[in-house]
Amino acid sequence: MVNFSQLYDKHVDSLFSFGSKFTSDRELIKDCIQDVFVKLFNKKETLDKVCNIESYLYVSLRNRINDEFRRQVRLSDEEITDYNTRRLAEQNNSYDFEKMEEEKRRNEAMEQYIHNLSPRQQQIVHLYYIERRKYDDICQIMGISYQSVRNLMHRSLSRMREMAAENN
Repeated sequence: MVNFSQLYDKHVDSLFSFGSKFTSDRELIKDCIQDVFVKLFNKKETLDKVCNIESYLYVSLRNRINDEFRRQVRLSDEEITDYNTRRLAEQNNSYDFEKMEEEKRRNEAMEQYIHNLSPRQQQIVHLYYIERRKYDDICQIMGISYQSVRNLMHRSLSRMREMAAENN
């Protein structure tokens, strides 16, 4: 049985830092962290099946933040009018909509490239870039040699570059 208060105390700061990479909204990050731990507590029976609780927390937080972004976008899409858009632009002149749209397009393209990789390639990209695992950890998780990890990562990135070149 997991002691949730110890688990929370041990990981809350690193989770907050991780969440800060996705948004600067401190309250949103705190709410999402709390939601992750509430969900974890409510599903504590299945917690024994989780091999790496730390990775589980990071992935859950990232997913929760993404869910919140999607919810906010859905709500704001319904409320946006030409007047609101102009008013928002006037209030925040430094906000660059074109840059945001370009970043959104790049992120969507990157998600599509990753989706088109093989399952093993998707796994290694996820472990290295999302979970920020070192090659040694990936060796153990995937059950392959260090050189195989390097080769698979190289092939994955090369394939993603090919897909990007084809789309440009």
